[in-house]
Amino acid sequence: MIEKPKDAALRERAKRVIPNGMYGHMAIGARMPQNYPQFFSRADGARLWDVDGNEYIDYICSFGPMILGYNDARVNQSAASQRERLDIANGPTEAVVLLAEQMVSMVSHADWAIFSKNGNDATTTCVMAARAYRGKSKVLVADGAYHGAQPWANRRAPGAPSTEHDAFPTYQYNDVTSLEEAVRQNAGDIGGIMVSPFRHDAGFPQEDVNADFARAARRLADENDAALILDDVRAGFRLSLDASWSRVGVQPDLSAWGKALANGEPIAATLGSAKFRDAMEHVFITGSFWYQAAPMAAARTTLTILEQENCPAYLLKIGNRLRDGMDEIARRRQVPLSQTGPVAMPAVMFEEDPKFEMGYAFCNGLLDRGVYFHPWHNMFLSMAHTEADIDKTLEAVDETLRTISI
Repeated sequence: MIEKPKDAALRERAKRVIPNGMYGHMAIGARMPQNYPQFFSRADGARLWDVDGNEYIDYICSFGPMILGYNDARVNQSAASQRERLDIANGPTEAVVLLAEQMVSMVSHADWAIFSKNGNDATTTCVMAARAYRGKSKVLVADGAYHGAQPWANRRAPGAPSTEHDAFPTYQYNDVTSLEEAVRQNAGDIGGIMVSPFRHDAGFPQEDVNADFARAARRLADENDAALILDDVRAGFRLSLDASWSRVGVQPDLSAWGKALANGEPIAATLGSAKFRDAMEHVFITGSFWYQAAPMAAARTTLTILEQENCPAYLLKIGNRLRDGMDEIARRRQVPLSQTGPVAMPAVMFEEDPKFEMGYAFCNGLLDRGVYFHPWHNMFLSMAHTEADIDKTLEAVDETLRTISI
């Protein structure tokens, strides 16, 4: 394993001033192999460098935001130009109107937009709009789904009383009968049904949405005069330039967006149909930095590039190159490699590996060969990943599977 003395020193300093040395999904110590770096120094395109100068082809993309790649000059210039004029003030700039117009024109179900800072904000805004529509409190969510770390969505860790979850009954993703039963048990008080583009629960094989399930969710929302809410924070724009369920012909009423929206600039969005406009107009929700113009300018440029270069088609092409290549290597090496989820957001794990021991060994081997994978979370491809990057990655995969014991 490659030594990382600067990273080790920073970890020790961090422990003295940051709980656990780091927090959340980017805390390496509790959630990733110890060989993984905690701190980074620079990034460009599909490449990332840690503080010790080690270079990686990155398949995490900051857990999704870098859809064009790190340090994209076009996006950087848009943000910088806007900052020179005005970024934040007593009110917004015209950028908020321009971005709202652009998103409404791109996303079929959308008639209006609200901007915020992160996915937590966007999903919570959706919940508030759904409840305000008919004054109903329950929002159904899939068991195990992730919709943010805010108390109403966080069932996995201390920090919120169980009563926070009383208004969020669960169903099983892709199980029509389960969803129908959850609706029956909460009939008369259902404000919304929240869904993900596909089942991307961390640590489990990914599962694409079944079209019959999507249609059932749409039907049940209509029958109960409730909102169908699509949490597109993670997948937005990688699978489609429309809302992700457009792939199966189903449109939501409300949708939450984030991550890839501005290629790393901090911004999220809630989009809604005309039916929910009046409800949203009566909801008070805000934030000091929600009106920043520079991230909005960056988002406008990002969306334009994604359309011009047909991002989903490109990610499908290189994603298939990666998946097909890894499948061939796994068959040849007789390794129980599992690849699930959309090829643009692959989850790479091993069968019968509940503690991710094989996954850790595999990812550590790749890391030493300059490739940054994740052992239990879905990964992300970007427009900056080239066929040469994929081929180099496949060489590292082949060599790693040849040398480690699995």
